[in-house]
Amino acid sequence: MAVRTRRSSTRALAALAAAVVLSLTGASVSTATPRAAATAAAERLTGTLPDGATWIADVPENWNGTLIVFSHGFGGRAAQNAPREAVRLRLLEEGYALTGSSYDVSETLWGLESAERDQVATIAAVTEKIGEPTRTLAMGQSMGGLVNARLARSGDGGIDGALGLCGLVAGANDLHGYQLDAEYTIARLLLPDTPVKLVDFASEAEGAVTGRQLTDAVVAAQKTPEGRARIALAAAYLNLPTWASGEDRPAAGDWEEQQAQQYSWLAQGILNRVVPARFHIEKALGGNNSGNKGIDYARLLSTSRHAPLVKALYREAGLDLRADLANLTAHAKIKADPASVAAGERTSSAGQGLAVPLLDIHTTADDLVPVEQENRFADRVRASGDGSLLRQAYVERQGHCFFTVAETVAALHALESRVDSGRWGAAATPGALQSAATALDLDGAAYVPYRPAELTIGRRP
Repeated sequence: MAVRTRRSSTRALAALAAAVVLSLTGASVSTATPRAAATAAAERLTGTLPDGATWIADVPENWNGTLIVFSHGFGGRAAQNAPREAVRLRLLEEGYALTGSSYDVSETLWGLESAERDQVATIAAVTEKIGEPTRTLAMGQSMGGLVNARLARSGDGGIDGALGLCGLVAGANDLHGYQLDAEYTIARLLLPDTPVKLVDFASEAEGAVTGRQLTDAVVAAQKTPEGRARIALAAAYLNLPTWASGEDRPAAGDWEEQQAQQYSWLAQGILNRVVPARFHIEKALGGNNSGNKGIDYARLLSTSRHAPLVKALYREAGLDLRADLANLTAHAKIKADPASVAAGERTSSAGQGLAVPLLDIHTTADDLVPVEQENRFADRVRASGDGSLLRQAYVERQGHCFFTVAETVAALHALESRVDSGRWGAAATPGALQSAATALDLDGAAYVPYRPAELTIGRRP
């Protein structure tokens, strides 16, 4: 097996802030701002809520009567009213009024405790200034997709429908559960003689130290067949896709290339992002909301779609997979704080029901919020009896929240059709979304039929 320890930096995805979407498949995509968007004229309104959160709103001269409240993702401290600038300009050009709050993130960037309240208060504040909208829609991205799903569950603020973009819809407890399994695997198998702090971080900086430890261990381990096999095991628990940014999709059964692309995601710094972020979620929930005591890591691997990859690499390396899995199971002693788990369920979960229609869209190879979260979420919505209100659609692309303007706008139009007609019809099907997005003649689209695998997670629903 060829050793691949480094990927060219020129092949990495550009930052989302640059609004450049790379590595598109099945579509021709321009990285330029869509033509009509630059002409939008709008009035900018601002305000501050009682808890200190700020809000902004843009109201176009040709307001069509629809107000969209946007929920931003993790890490943002400022109010946002669209997922990115090109989308904002296009929606204003089409006549939508846009608003959104910062949430109260004065204590922690995990704003789920305040986000719903602040978004509803923002709708009220904006409505007082511009008048009652004929329709109010919610839109949310990443962590904001979880906020969005919770707004769709309550329908508060007079929301008529919701559009989720790459939403963290499985919730905080599931997120920390599978992340802990992967991080523990790296620490236990690649750093067996090194103390590695995995939970109960006192600061973001302390989490960053662990993130670097784990990332450095992965980079060193990639040099050997044994190391690559163990990286693949951790990646399976992380629900990490085998199709990385800037790469061609590896063929089925090409275990070497699949592992190399999972490694590429890790080498690009996923752990340096998610481990420090754990501090903020733990702070918001009052402690550690995930544990691994009692997890059977052999059983857990058997539920992963990446199990064949892991088994193949272990065979090639001459490693005893059963021994490694037994090692992990025997030493899994991290306990979650029950009060923090309960806080996660109360403030940072979704799927317990829907009050309004919700359309979720997700990329098929999302490194930060695995597309398998959509499966977990859908199971919960169906169990609540509200499955008819949910539709999910998928874009064939690598990366987190990397949607074109056309894909986003077409999904919004499909949601509006559902709100107006009272039924989904064909508007939210992959073929209809692809046709609608392509017809906009903006920056391309790649909607495809797709069904996510089950989320690899070792805890109860």
